[in-house]
Amino acid sequence: MKKSKVSTRKRMLLIFLLFILAFICVIGRLVYVQIFQGEELQAKAENLRTREVAVEAKRGTIYDRNGNILATSISADSVYAYPSQVSASGQAVDTANFLAEILGQDYDTIYKKITSSHSFEWIKRKCDFAVADAIEEANLPGIYLVAETQRYYPNGTLAANILGFAGIDNQGLEGLEIAYDDVLKGENGSILTEFDAHGQEIPQATKEYIAPTDGNSVVLTIDETIQYFCERELNTLMSSENPPEGATIIVMQPKTGEILAMANSPTYDPNDYSSYDSCTYRNRAVADVYEPGSTFKIMIAATALEEGLVNLNSTFYDPGYIMIGKTRMKCWRYYNPHGLQTFTEAVQNSCNVAFISIGLSILDKNEDLLYNYLEAFGFGQSTQISLRGEANGLMISREKLTRLNVANISIGQSIAVTPLQLITAVSAVANGGTLMQPQIVKEIVDKDGNVVEEYEPVAVRQVISAETSETLRGVLEKVVSQGTGRRAYIEGYRVGGKTGTAQKVAESGGYSENEYVVSFIGIAPCNDPELVVLVVIDSPSEFNATGGVLAAPIFKSVMEDSLRYLGVEIQVNADSIEKETETETEKITVLDLSNLTKDEAISVLNITNLKCNVQGSGSVVVSQFPAGFSKVEASTTVVITLGDSSSDTVIVPDLTGYRVRAAAEILDIFGLQSKTSGSGFVTEQNPIPGTEVKKKSIVTVTFSAQEDSAETLGP
Repeated sequence: MKKSKVSTRKRMLLIFLLFILAFICVIGRLVYVQIFQGEELQAKAENLRTREVAVEAKRGTIYDRNGNILATSISADSVYAYPSQVSASGQAVDTANFLAEILGQDYDTIYKKITSSHSFEWIKRKCDFAVADAIEEANLPGIYLVAETQRYYPNGTLAANILGFAGIDNQGLEGLEIAYDDVLKGENGSILTEFDAHGQEIPQATKEYIAPTDGNSVVLTIDETIQYFCERELNTLMSSENPPEGATIIVMQPKTGEILAMANSPTYDPNDYSSYDSCTYRNRAVADVYEPGSTFKIMIAATALEEGLVNLNSTFYDPGYIMIGKTRMKCWRYYNPHGLQTFTEAVQNSCNVAFISIGLSILDKNEDLLYNYLEAFGFGQSTQISLRGEANGLMISREKLTRLNVANISIGQSIAVTPLQLITAVSAVANGGTLMQPQIVKEIVDKDGNVVEEYEPVAVRQVISAETSETLRGVLEKVVSQGTGRRAYIEGYRVGGKTGTAQKVAESGGYSENEYVVSFIGIAPCNDPELVVLVVIDSPSEFNATGGVLAAPIFKSVMEDSLRYLGVEIQVNADSIEKETETETEKITVLDLSNLTKDEAISVLNITNLKCNVQGSGSVVVSQFPAGFSKVEASTTVVITLGDSSSDTVIVPDLTGYRVRAAAEILDIFGLQSKTSGSGFVTEQNPIPGTEVKKKSIVTVTFSAQEDSAETLGP
């Protein structure tokens, strides 16, 4: 009996100890949960009890320089679901059927979303207004609408390659939308709502609203109207029977570097960007590189003038080609060479031979001089514009540069630039010699219109002197009034410019025989430049298209409309210039008649379609006006003065472009003998024109047929 009592006590003690131990464990667990896991568990409880719906910030607006809206955000309702509420209602099937029909989506997909185990599901982002109204009217259990913002571009394709576009979550994806995403996007807010254990919204529960912070707006340097002028011309070009692969037009204010327009084609509508090929998103003006051809001669001319290697009266002789070592480089008009010409005339004629000679003279002065200037003009490097995807261009490394490379670079080959680089460099030539950083964003403003950040024009460096700039502008003006850029002439304005026709590099190496990039770049007014306009056309389909024929008229339309829109006053009486531009016939080179008799001089003038006025008396010609090797119109009267001279020398005439018979007659009158080869027109002669030789000397003359050549560049 005693043993039984002891055993009972032991059992009771053991049970008591176990109870105490269990109690300690429970207390310990409570302490651990309350103290160490309290915040975490409370947060989980909050997550189960509350739902958060993001409230998007309104993305900032993008304006043009005059306050016109280019990109804005509009309200659009989005549909979302609380699956627990849908399931609890017992109407999941009917709800899925309704939503599938009105949203045009798959039933199974929607049913899966509204019955999922997630606490929140998006059904459709940014619906049409009518669809959103119908869903709200249906009052579906567990289905709600929330107002979001959607990016909208009111002008459709206008400036699309500049603006880019934003995605479904209002995030920038292309163009300025991504470049200035941090400025435009703002900060999202949210709505917090309480639910009970069954997933039902608690009617009297407090809803917390955290307001979003709207993004700032961006004001561009772009002028919507001038942008329209450019895109109008590109649309006409691309709508032609045989459109090119693409084209670019840029309009820049040379004094500030501000871009007033930057148009590309093909392009796209950012309101429906997913319907277009992604290649149309590319901004050709900054991302594409091309060999600029003769437009690049402006940089060569500027360098040579600045270094004193040429002046307006420097002369160059073009026999139709130039030898660089063993390589013969033809002029674009090799079949009818330019002959003897001044520097001004060489620019007017876009003469390859003259510019190769100029480029080599720069190299001969200092082997680093050419690249020093090209880099100073901004080639081979980023312009630092506020756009993504900018290319640096391509330049042969200095250590690998040869005379042949320099010869090619001098006519715009063996170097690749972006359209933006070229117009920036030419703007420096136009504005007095200062390279300005191109600018496309003018300022940042907040939602109240206060300026947050303003971008001032940035002068990068002085490249050439104001004197060189003024001289070259005058030369470029003659390109339009008398040279290859006649089709760019604008009545009432002093316009200067340069044509360009460059062969494209073939995939197999070398240059393509039938693919070109044609271009025109121009300045106006030349005496006080307000605008520089560049037109670049990639692979035109028109037969024998050149920059002067195809790009210059487009330049004219854009420049003329822009000058008048900006209120730039007419600065010249253009009647005299207009008469010059209407004359498309080639001018005649006056031969030097020194030491010819009166009859010989008259015979030469008759052969060359010029009139004669004889003054003085004597046996031979001692002076004349216009002087020998001047360029004049057909039927111009040449005044010759006779006198006495015992010289038996004559000046070798310029036979360039004459046929066999005429060349033979001229040499015979000059008392010179000829050694000829070939047929057609004179393309080469030795000695060169202007050389003083004794009568009866032999002049070697080479004739070639006039024909097109894929090896040469046009103006």
